Amino acid sequence: MRPIQMVDLKTQYQKIKTEIDTAVIDVLESTAFINGKPVQQFTDNLATYLDVKHVIPCANGTDALQIAMMALDLQPGDEVITPSFTYIATTEVVALLRLKPVFVEVDAKTFCMDPDALRKAITPKTKAIVPVHLYGHAANMEAIMQIADEHRLYVIEDNAQAIGADYTFSDGTKKKTGTIGTIGTTSFFPSKNLGCYGDGGAIFTNDDALAAKMKMVANHGQSKRYYHDVVGCNSRLDTVQAAILNIKLRELDNYIAARREAADYYDNAFANHPKITTPHRAAYSSHVFHQYTLILDDVNRNGLNEHLAAKQIPSMIYYPVPGHKQKMFDSFNLPNVDLSTTDWLTERVISLPIHTELDEEQLTYITSSVLDYINQ
Repeated sequence: MRPIQMVDLKTQYQKIKTEIDTAVIDVLESTAFINGKPVQQFTDNLATYLDVKHVIPCANGTDALQIAMMALDLQPGDEVITPSFTYIATTEVVALLRLKPVFVEVDAKTFCMDPDALRKAITPKTKAIVPVHLYGHAANMEAIMQIADEHRLYVIEDNAQAIGADYTFSDGTKKKTGTIGTIGTTSFFPSKNLGCYGDGGAIFTNDDALAAKMKMVANHGQSKRYYHDVVGCNSRLDTVQAAILNIKLRELDNYIAARREAADYYDNAFANHPKITTPHRAAYSSHVFHQYTLILDDVNRNGLNEHLAAKQIPSMIYYPVPGHKQKMFDSFNLPNVDLSTTDWLTERVISLPIHTELDEEQLTYITSSVLDYINQ
C-alpha cells in the first residue's frame, strides 16, 4: 500500500508531469516571470469556468480578502460579520485593516454561517458580510444575499475551500460559489482542490467598477504606470504558477469527482454509526470535499488522532481554536459572545485524508482503523 497523505500532491503531479514540466520550462525559456502570457490565459479560463465577468489574480488567498475589503472603501471601525469557525485568514484581514470583526454562529450541519445568527448581528455599523464556504460546502447564499440586500451590505465570499462547488437557488438556477456575492475570493495554496505549486490567489466579481478598483489596489494603486490613484499593495500571481494552474484547471472537475468518490466510500463505511456524523450535503449545495470532516460523539478525539498516527494515517483538526477565542483580537475589546455551536464543533471535529489519489486499499485501511478505535 502506498503511504497515506492528507493530500497526495506527488502522485497527482506524476499523472500530469509531462504537461506541467513543459509548461514550466516554457515560462523559464520565455523569461516572462511576472505577468507573462499564461497569467492572462489562466485568468480568462477561470472566468469562463466560473461564468463570472472578472477574475483578478493575486499572490494568495489572504491578499484576495484584503484587496476586496480595500476596494470597498471600508473604514476603521466598520463592522464586518464573519463566522468564528474558519481559518484565521478570514478574520485576520478584518483586524489588519482596523475594521471590527463581528463573530457569528455556524450551522451545526454545514459548518457554514447561520443566516439567523447573521440577521441578529447586524447593527448600523455593519458594512460587510464574509460567509465562508467551509470544507467544500456552500453557505446558504440565497438567505445571506436576501439579508444583505435588505440592509444594503456588501458580501465577500471566502471561497478558498470550495472552488468548483455549485449553489442551487430555490428557483432552480445554479451559480458557482464565489460568484454570488459582491466579490468572491479564493486561494491556490497547493493543498486546495485547485492548487498551484507555491502561493496564489484570485478575486472574482461581475461589477465592472469594482474589478477596475481591485486591479488598481493589487498593483500599487495604479491603473497607469507611476500614477497612483489609491493606496494599494503589491500582489501578483507569478507566471510559473499561472502556467501550472492552467493545466490543473482542466482537471478540476475530475479532481472533484475523485474526492466525491472517496467521500462516498467514507460515508458508506461510517453510515448510521451512533458516534459518527458524516458530512452533511444540503439540497442547495454540491460538496467538493476540500476536507472530509467527521463530528464525533462520546469519542476521545485525541486518542483517535494518536491511534491513527500510530498506523501512519494522518488526521487533522480544522480548527481547534475558533476566532472569537484567539488572543489576536484582545485589543479590539470585542464583547463576549455565546457561540455554543462553534465551541461544540471545535471539540468534536476531525478530518480524514481526502484527495484525488486515494485508492480502495487505502480507504479500507483508514475506515477500518477508525472503526477499530471507536468500537473498542
